[in-house]
Amino acid sequence: MPWRAVTNGNSGKRNKLQRGRDMRNHTITGGGGLPLHASEWGDTTKPALMFIHGWSQSYLSWVRQFEADLARTHHVVAIDLRGHGMSGKPLDADAYSDSNLWADDIDAVINTLGLKQPVLAGWSYGGLVICDYLRLHGDAAIAGVNFVGAATVLNEAAFGTLIGPGFLDHFANASSPDMATSIEATKQFLHACFEIEPERSDFETALAYNMLVPPQVRGNLGARELDNTDILAAMRKPVLVTHGRADRVVLPAAGEYIGTHCPTATLSWYDGIGHAPFLEDAPRYNRELAAFVEQCRN
Repeated sequence: MPWRAVTNGNSGKRNKLQRGRDMRNHTITGGGGLPLHASEWGDTTKPALMFIHGWSQSYLSWVRQFEADLARTHHVVAIDLRGHGMSGKPLDADAYSDSNLWADDIDAVINTLGLKQPVLAGWSYGGLVICDYLRLHGDAAIAGVNFVGAATVLNEAAFGTLIGPGFLDHFANASSPDMATSIEATKQFLHACFEIEPERSDFETALAYNMLVPPQVRGNLGARELDNTDILAAMRKPVLVTHGRADRVVLPAAGEYIGTHCPTATLSWYDGIGHAPFLEDAPRYNRELAAFVEQCRN
């Protein structure tokens, strides 16, 4: 569960909410001076993991990771991307169109928190952000990359071939300035993310943090045109591709695309799983990610 209620022993009423164990919150100055939210768990001497969420999501997407053993055995960081969650939300399209700003956001988190050779785990749109980082800063500061249901190409040619109807059918209305239209489209988008539906409370939490993202920001993210095939081809650090066979948002073909073009990629397919393997089958994902981190260190 993303949130755990703590009750007062006398009244029995909920008086506060806690998230995970040993959480430290940070505000970090990202690209162009934008304030970025990052949450951190675990021993800073342990292997580092940095989680990067997808379009319209939040660091809370990774609750099944930071509330699991990964936060005991690793130094875990999860961020809110620019325009999302508790990070700054400029409405100007220029704050999102420049790939260097996204790259500098990731670089700022790594350097400010002193992450030592982290593995970057990027879900969905987070794959594009990782590629932004690699294009500008290279891979010298990281140990490896985990692409999770990840997009690495965003353009007209990718629509319908790599990017699926789970995103395309709802993007325009989810980016609408009309609140009722945006809410309904966001609900439909979230349903499309899962082959195994989450519990109602988890779905409601996800809807809440999705609605923190202004519709203009959602539209600005979708307006970018990116092709990172050259970045994939140049990768020399280990890459793990985690992808659900039933993904309707970023199609399985996108995982195959990474495997074809990235010489260091290993593919891990999740049968009967949709766009969120790390939530739909968290135990398996956490085991495989921990093993991948160990592989990257050897």
